[in-house]
Amino acid sequence: MTDLEFSYFLILKTAVQNKYLESHSPSFDDISKWRGIDIVYFQEDLRQKAKGNISEKTFYTYFKNNSQEKIPRIDMLNILANYSGYVSWSDFKKRNLIQKASEDNEGISQILPQEKEISSKKDPNFIPEKSLPDRPKIPFYRKHLWLGMSIFLFVIVLFLVFYDSIFYKEYTYTFIDADRNSSIKGQLDVKIIRENESPILFEVAPNSPFIYKNRTKSKSLKMEISSPFYKSETIIRDLTNAPENENIELKPNEYAIQLYYYSKSIKDFKKKTKELNKLISDNALIYQVVDSDIYGIETMDKQKYISLVTLPTTSLENLEVIDTQMDKGKIIMIKFRIRNNEKAE
Repeated sequence: MTDLEFSYFLILKTAVQNKYLESHSPSFDDISKWRGIDIVYFQEDLRQKAKGNISEKTFYTYFKNNSQEKIPRIDMLNILANYSGYVSWSDFKKRNLIQKASEDNEGISQILPQEKEISSKKDPNFIPEKSLPDRPKIPFYRKHLWLGMSIFLFVIVLFLVFYDSIFYKEYTYTFIDADRNSSIKGQLDVKIIRENESPILFEVAPNSPFIYKNRTKSKSLKMEISSPFYKSETIIRDLTNAPENENIELKPNEYAIQLYYYSKSIKDFKKKTKELNKLISDNALIYQVVDSDIYGIETMDKQKYISLVTLPTTSLENLEVIDTQMDKGKIIMIKFRIRNNEKAE
């Protein structure tokens, strides 16, 4: 990417901002200051007018704080240019020409093979190829040294591949919904607690078991299991006589399930607003986790969260509740994110 390309992108950002301001009134006119609901509204406007998606990560990378002076890939540039009233990124640049400073081209001198040969012969230290002495023969063992090394490395790889099955014992834990007697359909976090060591966190995919490999001499296992939709459990096992396969029941967190249901599934605006008002504490702490290296978490109050989840936008399809906390029958903390539905940069 050249400085000229980045200069064009800066002009395009201004064009995108002005286009959005024609029909919307965000918290700030400056696009780099948009956040939360402003970004969701912009995403929806982009889908309607340019038939394209922009993820939170892309927005934060290129519109919020583009310190590395990067530009998006060409398909995103085409979408943004189309949104601003142009046919494509190329069309945008043609209609917004920037005067480019001329560059001096320096000639590169080349020596022809014949000239190089002549100049070499004039060198007093030049020795013709035919007069060079014959190279010494390489001993037999040195010729086949690579073969011995290859066999040695192959043996090491085999040892590493089968090391686990020879020296370690595996324990498989399958998690079951205690009320429905069915497998857990959401992601689980399993934290392994060991004495005098930092905890180790594992993510267990939906409908999948957790396989624990005992790589230590320890004869005990302590696991903390957590999930947005199930109550946290601490499991302790004595591995000297523990079964290699075990089912563990988890109790559903009904309040978290209700929050997810009313945030995503219900289409009745009035009912959704009413139920969320009852479910969430007025002083609840609500965090939106942003998929960005620069901005990690943004906060919002209860009413802004309810406004966000009652917007008729396709972003709600990607809303994911990460964590909740309860107190006296009310939700006092919500942590959520809107998953990236755009192809990776």
